[in-house]
Amino acid sequence: MNAFSKFLESISNKRHHVLDANIPLSKYICIDLSHENKLLLDVDVSSSAALGSFVNTHLQNHNALVAFGGYNEIRTIYQRSAHFNKTDAYTERNIHIGIDLWCDAKTPIYAPLDATVHSFKNNTNYGDYGPTIILKHTVKNTTFYTLYGHLSVSSIANLKVGQVFKRGDNLGVLGDALVNGDYPPHLHFQIINDIQDYTGDYPGVCSKKDLEFYLENCPDPNLLLKLNI
Repeated sequence: MNAFSKFLESISNKRHHVLDANIPLSKYICIDLSHENKLLLDVDVSSSAALGSFVNTHLQNHNALVAFGGYNEIRTIYQRSAHFNKTDAYTERNIHIGIDLWCDAKTPIYAPLDATVHSFKNNTNYGDYGPTIILKHTVKNTTFYTLYGHLSVSSIANLKVGQVFKRGDNLGVLGDALVNGDYPPHLHFQIINDIQDYTGDYPGVCSKKDLEFYLENCPDPNLLLKLNI
C-alpha cells in the first residue's frame, strides 16, 4: 500500500457515503462483471438492457439495493466502443480503476467529504461517463480529487467551478442509459491523487500497459467507502 492509500485509510475508521447513509451495509452486494465471470457468457454486455437485467437479477437474488465492485477488474464490456481504443491485449483499455455502484436512475448522490467543485463536463462519447463531476478535497493538508460519473444532465446544469459542498450534501442524481454513456444506471466513483491536466474528465478504464500508474494514482475507493468490512 502506497503512502496516499495509507493516508486515505487513516482519514476515518468509519464509512464515507456517496449514496444515502441510511442504506445499511446489508443491502449492498458485491457483483463480478469481469471477463472471468462465466455467467456473463450468456449476456450481451454490449446491450444496456441485457446488462441491466443481469444486475437487477443479482440484486433481487440477494435482496439488495446496491450492487458494487469493479476496482482493478478486467471487463469485456468496453470492447463495444471505439472510445477505449481496442488494438491489442496490452494497449486495449479494459481494466476498470474506479468502483461502480449499480442502483436505480435518479438515485441521489452525496459528497463523502467537504469539497469544492474542481470541474464538470458531459462526456458524450459512446460508452463514456456522460455527465461527470470532479470534486477537490483538502484533508490534513493533503489535496486529492473524487470523480462521479454517469450522472443526470440536470446534475451539472447549474453547477459552478469552486462551488462548495459539505460532507453529506447532495451532488446530483444518477442518469439513465439515454445520457450516461448507454449503461444501466450506476455511479462510477473514483479517487484521484494527481488530476494532471484533466477537467471534467479522467480515465476510469486503463490498459495493462498503464495499470501500475493508475493503481498508484487512483487507489481502491473502498479505502473511503469501506463496503467490504
